[in-house]
Formats: sequence, structure tokens, C-alpha cells
Amino acid sequence: MQRGDTVDRIAAQEQVRAEDIVYDNQLVYPFELAVGQALFIAKDETSDRSIAVGGYAYPYISPWVLRQTLPYLSRVHVFSYGFTFEGDLIPPLLGDESAVIAATLQYGVAPILTLTPFGPDGAFNNRLIESVVNNENYTANLITQLMETCAAKGYSGIDIDFEYILASDRDAFTAFVQKTAEACRSQGLTISVALAPKSSADQKGLLYEGKDYGALGDAADSVLLMTYEWGYKYGPPLPVAPINQVRKVVEYAITEILPSKIDLGIPNYGYDWPLPFEQGVTAARTIGNIEAVRIAIMNDAVIQYDETAQSPYFTYTEPESGVGHIVWFEDVRSIRAKFDLIREFGLRGCGYWTIMQLFRANWLLLASEFEIRYT
Repeated sequence: MQRGDTVDRIAAQEQVRAEDIVYDNQLVYPFELAVGQALFIAKDETSDRSIAVGGYAYPYISPWVLRQTLPYLSRVHVFSYGFTFEGDLIPPLLGDESAVIAATLQYGVAPILTLTPFGPDGAFNNRLIESVVNNENYTANLITQLMETCAAKGYSGIDIDFEYILASDRDAFTAFVQKTAEACRSQGLTISVALAPKSSADQKGLLYEGKDYGALGDAADSVLLMTYEWGYKYGPPLPVAPINQVRKVVEYAITEILPSKIDLGIPNYGYDWPLPFEQGVTAARTIGNIEAVRIAIMNDAVIQYDETAQSPYFTYTEPESGVGHIVWFEDVRSIRAKFDLIREFGLRGCGYWTIMQLFRANWLLLASEFEIRYT
């Protein structure tokens, strides 16, 4: 958008209805636009291939947001179940998931039980992983309870989202996934694994060394590449999912895993960092992509687009405090760049973290480029 552009003027140029631009892009009355803002303009397009589409949701997701989103999904990953050191399953702590499962099934979408090793503080705890994957009785106990819960609740599959696995537990974790996969298939359930975004087999770091891409890809029906969080809450201001970095992860992943098993992770959020950034002190605020544009409008900020990262950003200054800010987020341009990667590498599909906020333009763009595959 250029300064002076209006919805009516753009509608006339594109030969579409102004009200469609407003609805599709979730514009707020009086329908102001930010300079540099990208809009989704609906066109008659034919999808050239089908993909699987997943999204993570907490049990307390707005029923309205969920129902607005379900027509574009293959599956919903309910976040999340935990477990004790002895392998006893712990239901979601943030609400009962029954309403989410019921709505999901009503739309013909698969509800997926997400399993995470969260400790009492709500953070990933690799000692929980270590305890369960190295003890046959604890492993068997957890798998048994997973199968019973899926049957009782109506889940269609299990997603294993373990992070910060110790390097020494790498093979034991792989064996745990293999055993869980065998149990899932015996019950007609699917199994998927979330993978930290590695770009090489020997990549160092606690996020990466415990994940054997090849073996986990063989064991699971599908994997999700968590290709986001380059820019994160406590880190320096960066694009959340820069396409140049995302590409490196995909290029490595396809050397270990069949592309037909790989889902590309897509962030449905951005971050707003106060400036100057100070490591260990500065914390960014998580914001929605629609909210990001509103912040730009309210502060008369110009939205820029980083061509290397294929990501939008802008800076602004709080008028009262004088504190500077930088915001990185996602828009239809950055999302299309990720869709292009899915098409280029023949990936299975994509998965969104998270679907808690509605970003309608994203879903309309997806539906214009792909058919949704129900798996």
C-alpha cells in the first residue's frame, strides 16, 4: 500500500468488492491501511495439488476462531498432554479438550493428541524424557495410557513433541517413538513427530542432538519441521521464520526423510521488541499478524519487506515514553513464500503454531493455492 491508498480505490483497481477486501483482511473501521501493507485480493484460481494442513490449539481456543479455521484443516493438534516420571499420562492443564474434539470431528477433521514433556513449571523437562524412554515399564505404561485415552476421547492419532532431548537419550527416544508407532498402527491411529529445525546431521545444541531425523522419519507417518523461532521472545530482533533459513532446514530434511512425510512449520504470530535490545533483559511481546498491522497504523509506521528473509517488519516509537520498537510478523507475502517451498520440494503439507488467533487472509490464500487433503 502507498500513502493515500484506500480500500475503495484498491477495490476499483482490482475489480473486486470493497467489503470483500475488508472481510478477507480483517480490516477495522474506518478501514485504514498501513503504508507497505500487503492485502489478500481474492482471484479465481485453480489449485494444482493437495496438501495436509495441521494446526496446534489449546483447549481454551475460542469456539468462533476454531470454527472459522476448521474448513482449512486436515487435523487439529490438541496441546497438550504431559506425563510423570513413571509414565502416567497427565491431561491438559489448561482446560478440558472435549469441545475441541467434538467440533473437529463435526467438520471431518482429525483430532490429534499432542504429547509433551512439560515439568511442573510448564517448561520442557528433559529429565522426564530421560526417565520414561530409558525404562521399559514406564514406556509401556505411558503407551498403554495413550492408547486408552485416544479410544476414550476419540483422538485419531498422536503427535510427539519432545524438545531439548539429551544427546545421550537420542537412541532411546527413537526407540520410544518406534514402540509408540507400533501401538498406534495396531489401533488404526496415526503418529507424527515434531522436529527441531536442523540444517545438518551433526548440528550442535540441546535442541538438535537428541533428534535422529532419518530414524524418526522412518518410524512416524509424518513429521513437522518446527521452522520458526529464529526471532523469539528472549532473543534479538529477527524474522520469526526467515525463508532463507527455512530453506536450509528443508534441504537437509529431504536428505533424511521422504518429502511426502514432511510438513513445514508456519508461525501464526509475530513479535514486538522494545529497543535497544539487551540480552537477558529484553523480552518481546507476542502479537498476532492482524494486531501487527494495527500497531503500524496507530503509529503511522511504514511496513518494510526484507527480500532475503521474505518477511515484513517495521519500527515505531511510543509517543509518550519515547521507547523505540521493532516488529517482525507474517503477511500474505511471507506465507506465499512458504507455500512456494512446499510446492518446490513436494512436501506433504504444513502445520501452524498456533491457530489460536484468526488470520483469515492466510487461510484464503492457502485455499486458493491448494486443496486440503484429509488424512
